[in-house]
Amino acid sequence: MGKKFFIKTFGCQMNFNDSERIRGMLRGIGYEPTDNWEEADLILLNTCTIREKPDQKVLSHIGEYKKLKEKNPNALIAVSGCLAQRTGWELVQKAPAIDIMFSSFNMHQLPELINQAQAGYKAIAILDSPPEDEDKVWEFPTERDNPYCAYVTIIKGCDKNCTYCVVPRTRGKERSRSLESILEEVRRLVDDGVREIHLLGQNVTAWGKDFDKPVSFSHLLYEVSKIEGVERIRFTTGHPTDLTDDTIEAMADIPQVCNALHLPFQAGSNRVLELMDRKYTKEFYLERVAKLKENVPDIAMSTDIIVGFPTESDEDFEHTLDVVRQVEFEQIFSFKFSPRPGTPAESMEGHVPDEVKTQRMSRLLSLQKSIMGKLSSRYEGSVQEVLVEDEKDGKLVGRTTTNKWVTLEGGKELLGKLVAVEITKASPFNLLGEVREVLR
Repeated sequence: MGKKFFIKTFGCQMNFNDSERIRGMLRGIGYEPTDNWEEADLILLNTCTIREKPDQKVLSHIGEYKKLKEKNPNALIAVSGCLAQRTGWELVQKAPAIDIMFSSFNMHQLPELINQAQAGYKAIAILDSPPEDEDKVWEFPTERDNPYCAYVTIIKGCDKNCTYCVVPRTRGKERSRSLESILEEVRRLVDDGVREIHLLGQNVTAWGKDFDKPVSFSHLLYEVSKIEGVERIRFTTGHPTDLTDDTIEAMADIPQVCNALHLPFQAGSNRVLELMDRKYTKEFYLERVAKLKENVPDIAMSTDIIVGFPTESDEDFEHTLDVVRQVEFEQIFSFKFSPRPGTPAESMEGHVPDEVKTQRMSRLLSLQKSIMGKLSSRYEGSVQEVLVEDEKDGKLVGRTTTNKWVTLEGGKELLGKLVAVEITKASPFNLLGEVREVLR
């Protein structure tokens, strides 16, 4: 009792949701959180391995954190997540200060692993596949930073096998969580004051396909929307081939589903998409976006883009820029291609020089900056529904249904409220507004 923990999280929303679950576990066995790693009894790094840079950061942090053991020999260092799953004992050999290691497959075993480490053993539990009791993890509560918005993981793993991606290796094949378990968690969250539910998965729109009797993702959206108190629904991240017509229709039909969607396209060239094994074409992607815009008014799109995939030519890259121009994304997450160990793309010939990647990235970001400036101007003078989520430096902050942050004046009594806000000033990354009405 009285021990403290510190968690450092890298990577995607799935990892952040896993960290929320881990925090709930640690609270349950008597640990208290601290923002200062130097006073922690347990430091946990929840890792990502989608690119090389996070790998390097983890090793650097472990090198820093091991100093804690000099003044607290009983302190434990734990590593979880995708890097742990991919490297296992190889990482322990590089960083002997690690006492505990596990992955998303066996997160629920953390209390037992802590007991092993406290007894003086290396508690390294990296499994080749998910254990039969993997679903025990849903029995643990989450501890969230945001009292009004909550992540809910609905599916783990991915079956797509894109040639650049380690997710199938680190997270396994797709495993959908049961409908009953998801709805039970949503009900608990709403009872706890949550107003926005964000459904998560490596391939979230594939939910339900792996059941003995397949269920559509759109059915899940309808079921979540029926729970009293759910004011908003978002979901991340889907694959373009799983964005079916019935899902688009559900987005248009269900008032709580926000008019915002993250839909990675990765590259605009059909030749490069084939090398990536993305299983769609530029034309197919643009058709899906057109269908979305036709059915969901004022939908805000965001995406992921890989720059400099092996053999990508100037002509290929122009196709990427063309997609960005046509879709007009509110936000893009762009990355230089980083070969991941064990993926087919790692051994592909024709790697693009880094200076070429840098030049292309500069062009992409310049184009996106102009698009964001254009899109942000459409908000000025409009009235937006905003969920007020936090207070920072005496100002309230919240998000529109299109996922834009808004800063506004008001008292703490507006926290957790949905308010109508007139936007007085718009910039690419933030909006300023004045409250016109408290909606609910």
